[in-house]
Amino acid sequence: MKKILLGIIAIVMMTACGASEQELFDEGVKSLDAGDFSKAVEYFDRVIEKNESNTSAHNARGVAFFQQGKFDEAIVAFTNSIRIDSTSYKPFFNRGNAYLEKKAFKEAVRDYNYANGLDPQQTDIYYNRGLALLATEDYEDAIMDFDQALQVNPNQGLVHFNKAKAQLGNRDPLGGIQSLISTVNLDKDNAAAYYLLGVTQLSALSQKEDGCANLKMALNLGYADAQTWIDDFCQE
Repeated sequence: MKKILLGIIAIVMMTACGASEQELFDEGVKSLDAGDFSKAVEYFDRVIEKNESNTSAHNARGVAFFQQGKFDEAIVAFTNSIRIDSTSYKPFFNRGNAYLEKKAFKEAVRDYNYANGLDPQQTDIYYNRGLALLATEDYEDAIMDFDQALQVNPNQGLVHFNKAKAQLGNRDPLGGIQSLISTVNLDKDNAAAYYLLGVTQLSALSQKEDGCANLKMALNLGYADAQTWIDDFCQE
């Protein structure tokens, strides 16, 4: 769900010798698509040498760093893109993703807010911001964002799962159970969802039969923590 966006713009400036900005940029994008991220950085560096104000090259350079797990370098590159042109949501969204990976959740929310303000039609923003809000225990706002994502596509098991965690954090076990049921209906291999569903059914509603069945399903799928609950609450 955490997309990284290039935001390619056309550049027509040609040089008297060597490759043009656009040719170098295109080669960088090809390297990104091929998974050769170091090579992509080299191409985008050459674009920036020709034109330091090429905001797309800075943004794409950040994408290449992000894909390598070099989140600090990615943040610098996205910030440079924003400094040149702060009207595109893409570098804000990308920088938010880098902050999210660094667990700098407040900074991530800030950037997602900027991105959302610039283009509220981009639904990936809602899910990613929801994750950051969930991490900061801003449960009501997280639920709102997950609902926005589900309005676009209700068949997203992972969104239902994280919405359930926000609902449980917000002391809404009934809502959480419904979201977890939606999760396992869409993703029957989500062991963590079965575990959380079983635990909630047992602890919040004393639904032993359903709770134990879901805990056993979680254990069958490899979720070892379910064994303790089964031993304590599901023995005849």
